[in-house]
Amino acid sequence: MHRDNRSTNPEVSRRSLLRLGATGLAGGVAALGLTSGAASAAPLGATPAAAAQAAAAGARLPRRYLRLLDRSPASDRWLAEPFPLADVSLAPSVATRSQDQLLHLLRVYPVDRVLAVFRRNAGLDTRGANPPGGWEGFGHANEQPWGPDDYPGRANVQTANLLRGHYGGHFLSALALAWASTGEQVFKDKVDQVVAGLGEVQAALAAMDRFSHPGFLAAYGEWQFSRLEGYAPYGEIWAPYYTCHKIMAGLRDAYQLADSDQALEVWAPMADWVSGRLDPLPADQLERMWGIYIAGEYGGMNEVLCDLASVTGEDKYLATARKFDLNPLVDACAEGRDTLNGKHANQHIPQFPGYLKAYEHTGEERYLDAVTGFWGMVVPGRTYAHGGHGEGELFGPPGTVAGDIGARNAETCGTYNMLKLSRLLYLHTLDPKYIEFYERGLLNHVVGSKRNTQSDTSPDVTYMYGVNPGTRREYGNTGTCCGGTGLENHVKYADTVYLRSADGAALHVNLYLASTLDWPERGLRVVQETQYPKAGSSRLTIEGSGELDLRLRVPGWVRQGFTVQVNGVDQDLDVVPGEYVSIDRTWASGDVVDVDMPFSVRAVPAIDDPAVQSIEWGPTVLLVRDPATSYLDISLYGHMGLDGTLDSAFEPTGDGYFRLGDRVLEPAWSGDHTTYHMYVRRAEPRVVFAGLDSGVANAARPDGTTLLDAVWADGGFATRAAFLAQVQRTTERFTADGLLSRRDAQRVLLTAGKADMA
Repeated sequence: MHRDNRSTNPEVSRRSLLRLGATGLAGGVAALGLTSGAASAAPLGATPAAAAQAAAAGARLPRRYLRLLDRSPASDRWLAEPFPLADVSLAPSVATRSQDQLLHLLRVYPVDRVLAVFRRNAGLDTRGANPPGGWEGFGHANEQPWGPDDYPGRANVQTANLLRGHYGGHFLSALALAWASTGEQVFKDKVDQVVAGLGEVQAALAAMDRFSHPGFLAAYGEWQFSRLEGYAPYGEIWAPYYTCHKIMAGLRDAYQLADSDQALEVWAPMADWVSGRLDPLPADQLERMWGIYIAGEYGGMNEVLCDLASVTGEDKYLATARKFDLNPLVDACAEGRDTLNGKHANQHIPQFPGYLKAYEHTGEERYLDAVTGFWGMVVPGRTYAHGGHGEGELFGPPGTVAGDIGARNAETCGTYNMLKLSRLLYLHTLDPKYIEFYERGLLNHVVGSKRNTQSDTSPDVTYMYGVNPGTRREYGNTGTCCGGTGLENHVKYADTVYLRSADGAALHVNLYLASTLDWPERGLRVVQETQYPKAGSSRLTIEGSGELDLRLRVPGWVRQGFTVQVNGVDQDLDVVPGEYVSIDRTWASGDVVDVDMPFSVRAVPAIDDPAVQSIEWGPTVLLVRDPATSYLDISLYGHMGLDGTLDSAFEPTGDGYFRLGDRVLEPAWSGDHTTYHMYVRRAEPRVVFAGLDSGVANAARPDGTTLLDAVWADGGFATRAAFLAQVQRTTERFTADGLLSRRDAQRVLLTAGKADMA
C-alpha cells in the first residue's frame, strides 16, 4: 500500500507546486506566494555565513503544502501508521535542543565538501572543497577509480578511508528529513544539489566503461566488492555494501521525503548494479560474505531494496533484497536460539528492519519470528540503562549487562538502528514494550548523544556513549559511522510522538513531548503542552470534533500513579504501567485532557547483578558526576519509601539535575561533557528501613542477593501491611537457609514495624 498525502488537500497539488518546471520547487512556491520570505537558499558550496544568511531570510513551505509532497510507503500489514513529518511540529523541549543545533549544521555545511570524495573518484572538479575528514577523506594519494578486476594491492590502499561516501549518504538523508519536517527551502535546495552531484558522478563513472554496470556509484573503485566476494578480511577492505546502503538510503529519502524524482533515477540503477553483482553468486557464497566480521557488514541493503520494490512495483528488487539473507542468523533467531555472543552488534541489527520489510512483501512468518526473536535477545538482556548495548561494538553473553561493562560501551549507531527496528515492530504488533524501549533509548542515549554546543563543521555527537565508571562521552565524530547516523538522529524526533491506527479510528500518544499534531484527514489538531521529561504531566487540547479512541501510553516506570482528567473530570481507567489506556469518545473542539504521572527516583538493578544499579528519575537516567574509575559505593535502601522510591535521598536542583549529599547527578539527555558514572554499586552493610538501623548485617545469598534485595525485589508496596508481610517472608527464608539467626530475624521485624514507611 502506498500512502499518498497529496490527495487530501484540494487547495494545491504537486503539479501546481512544480508547474514552473526548470525553476523547480523554489520558483513554484515563490510564484504561489507560499514562502514567508523572498530570499532563496544559498548556492551550491556557499560559505557557512552565506548559507546562514539565506536561511535567516525565512524561505519556507507551509506545512499544509509540505505534507502533500510526502510519498512514504505504508504496508497493508501495519496495525498503526506514522504521520507525515510535516504533520507534527515540536515545541521547545530537551529534544529540540539537539534538533536545533543539528539543523544549524545542515543549513551551513557546504554541499561541495560532502560531494568532494565522489567527485575525486570520478575525475571531476572538486571545486576546491576538502572532504569532511575522519573516515571521510580522499584516500591514498595514488588511488584511481579501480574497476572490479583492478585490485591495487594493499600497498596502494589507505584502509582508513575505505568507507568514504557513507557520510554523504547520511547527510542527504538528514537534509531530506529536515526538509520534510520544517519546509525550509535551504534544505530542499541542498537535497537537490546533492542528488544532482551524485547523478553527475554516476554518469561520469559510467562513461569510463570500467565498471560492471553503469549504475555503479561510489567514492572508491569497484574492487572492494570483488575482494569481498573473495572473502577478503576487514583491514584489506572495509564494508563496501555498508557504504552502498547509506548512499541508496539517502537517495530513497530524497525521493520519498523531498520530492526528488532524480533521486529515483540514480537509486534504481544502483540497485540494478547490485543485482548484477549478486545474481551469479551461489547462496553459500553470499552467506559466507555476509558473515565476515565488518567486511561483510551491509547496513540495511535488504531494507532499501525492499523499499525500492514498493516504490517501483518491481519484484526483481525484492529478489535482490533476499540475497542479503544471512540464513543461519535468521533461522537461529526465528527458532529462539541465541547465537549473538561475540557478533558485531551494528553489523547485524540493521539487517532486521530489512527482514521485517521482506515479511511485509512475502508474508513469510519466518522473517517476523526472526525479528521478534532477535529483539527479545537484545532487550532487556543486553541493554544498558540508557538503551545502548555492546562492549567494544560486540554483543556479550545473553542476560548479561553488568558483566559486559568494559572500557568502551554502547555504540550510538546501534541504538539508532534498535530504535528504527522497535518502531517498525510496534507498527506491526502494537506491543507497548517496543515503545517503552524506544522512549528509553531516544531520551537518554540519542538526545544525550548530541553535545550541547552549536558547530559549523561537526555534528558533535557520540560514537560510544559509555556506561563504565568514570567515563566520558566520545563527542565529535565528523566522518565516522556514528557521526553519520548522528546527522539523522536529531532531525526526526517527531516521527513517533504520535501514530494513528491503520483504520484511522485511534490516535496513539507514544511520547510526551511538547508538540502539535495536525490530522487534516480527520479535521483534528492536538496540541500537547508539557515540560516532560523535566516534569511528569502533560496537557492535550483537542481542536476539531468527532469520535476518536485516544490511547495514552502509561510508562513502565510509573510508581506513584497515572491519572487522566477530561475537562477536569477524573477518568475511571484500568492503569497498568507499560501498557496504554483508552479514552474512546466523541470529542468536541476545546476538550482538554490532563495527564498526571508523578516522577520518582528509583534504583534499578542490572539484570545479572543486583548490586550494580542505575539511578533513574521518571524516564530519565541520572549520571553521577565523579572522576573515579571504579564503582562508587552508595547506600540507598535506608531511604526507600513504601512504594520503592528514593525521593527523600535526592535533592532536585532544577532542569533534571539532583544532589545526593555532595554529589551532582545530571540527566543523561543533558549533552554535558563531564566524567560520570551511569551505574553505582550498592553497599548496604546493615538492614535499615526508613533511616532506622536494625544493627543486623545485611546477609547475602551465594549469588550475591542480599536480604534487602529480596525485600525490595518487586520494587515497592501498595500498603504497609504488604511491606511487613514481605519482610516476614524474607526473614523466614533467610533463617531457613542458615543465613540469619532467629534473634536477628526478630530485630529486623521489629525495626520494620517501627519504621515510618510513608
